[in-house]
Amino acid sequence: MKEKLEILENMLKDSETRLINSESQIAELKYQANQKTIFSAALGGRGTIGPFNKDTSLIYRKVITNVGTAYSPSTGIFTAPVAGVYYFTIFYHAGGKHEGKLFLYKNNQVMVMTPDHRSDSDTADNGGNAVFLQLQQGDQVYVHLAANAHAWGYDHHTTFSGFLVTQM
Repeated sequence: MKEKLEILENMLKDSETRLINSESQIAELKYQANQKTIFSAALGGRGTIGPFNKDTSLIYRKVITNVGTAYSPSTGIFTAPVAGVYYFTIFYHAGGKHEGKLFLYKNNQVMVMTPDHRSDSDTADNGGNAVFLQLQQGDQVYVHLAANAHAWGYDHHTTFSGFLVTQM
């Protein structure tokens, strides 16, 4: 009888451990299911950004939306809070005196760009691009203005946006 009681106590302890582990896993899955990451920001300001003599990181200071706070308006960098597939867009508006050219980077690697060539007869330039990126937690996405290019920072002309499509 004592032996059976010990066996039952061990089975009960094992069941208790599995229950605690299962509850922990359920809590983590609920957290992940509620993880929302959506941002949109504009350069803001009152003038032209650039041209500079080298590629320059853009800081989009006018935050429109930043659900999940993965975008930093002080650095211009989006940091993936969870592994998954994300969708990003970049758009710019500029004048024709200098070319307009933006690069979207993932961890120091150019993913997409949006160029427009310099023109003396064209008074306004617009460009944009979009991409799905598979990111690991902690990966960084940001935008550079190409050397000798410019973009308008007025209000909401030049934007950087993104959101989590699905976790991986």
